[in-house]
Amino acid sequence: MIDLRSDTVTKPTAAMRQAMFEAEVGDDVYQEDPMVNRLEARAAEIVGKEAALFVPTGTMGNTIAIKLHTEHGQEVICDSRAHILNYELSMMAWFAGCVARPIPTANGLLTWEEIRREIRPLGPHWAPTGLIEIENTHNMGGGTVYPLARIREICDGAHAMGLPVHMDGARVFNAATALGVPVSEVVAPVDTVMFCLSKGLGAPAGSMLAGPRALIDKGRLYRKRLGGGMRQAGVLAAPALIALEEMPKRLGEDHANAKWLAQKLAEIPGIAIDASKVESNIVIFDVSGTGHTGSGFSAALKERGILMNAINDRLVRAVTHYDVTRADCERAMEAMASLDPVNIG
Repeated sequence: MIDLRSDTVTKPTAAMRQAMFEAEVGDDVYQEDPMVNRLEARAAEIVGKEAALFVPTGTMGNTIAIKLHTEHGQEVICDSRAHILNYELSMMAWFAGCVARPIPTANGLLTWEEIRREIRPLGPHWAPTGLIEIENTHNMGGGTVYPLARIREICDGAHAMGLPVHMDGARVFNAATALGVPVSEVVAPVDTVMFCLSKGLGAPAGSMLAGPRALIDKGRLYRKRLGGGMRQAGVLAAPALIALEEMPKRLGEDHANAKWLAQKLAEIPGIAIDASKVESNIVIFDVSGTGHTGSGFSAALKERGILMNAINDRLVRAVTHYDVTRADCERAMEAMASLDPVNIG
């Protein structure tokens, strides 16, 4: 099988597996696991924040961040297709007691003017704004990347109004690669950032939440409340360190494969995609012109040894990653080109 469903399916490298075997461990709840301590320090250094916290999942990292920045009954401004709103089990409501104020966008990327119009002050009838959240790269936007100037403008405007900004940077290293700048430059203006170690970076598990030390220290308590207090977690931190140090260097290969896929998809009759808008490792395309539904298209591909996720009746998503080569992409294209159009009538 060629698995293009997500970059979450990546397998740890041989070096990562060896590091797991050799990891020096301690009790991380007591902050005595040397590998976790090293990972947290190095992660904070790489993204240019005071401190970082190792968490089991990106959802937990985002949930903790929202809780740190808000009070019960506040609103979180985000894009209408944001991961925190649509794919994280309503954790902002369940744990932080907040509701979303979603803003529809064409590509997932908010502007300061769009945000400014939705900010609510204290008043007798409405929930006040507590946090602004941006997602970079934007998953359902098709892996779109925030320009650096727009991030700065959003953060400058928010901070002038006393509001924090959290970045869901699950794929922020992809954003940095696309922009050709260090990841620290991408996240410098935001108050906190969560990034995943287990997507394009290829670690077996884990994410990081980084920001001011006082917030991260408090976040450690929320991690425990959410069931994220791990003991000998060095066996996960050791491969994560390798992922953090080595894997960002090769993300450009994934981006090149995604761009190639998009360009070839644009040549298939009935498939709609603007290849020029593919910026990172996510390719979302419309199959409705073929007569297939999204789920029907992905089911037909599965029969041919190719896995992709249907987003809805029209859209299908493919994600390139470490375990997908150019040859795999070529095979996937052959399979898609071989699908017979469905009679649309």
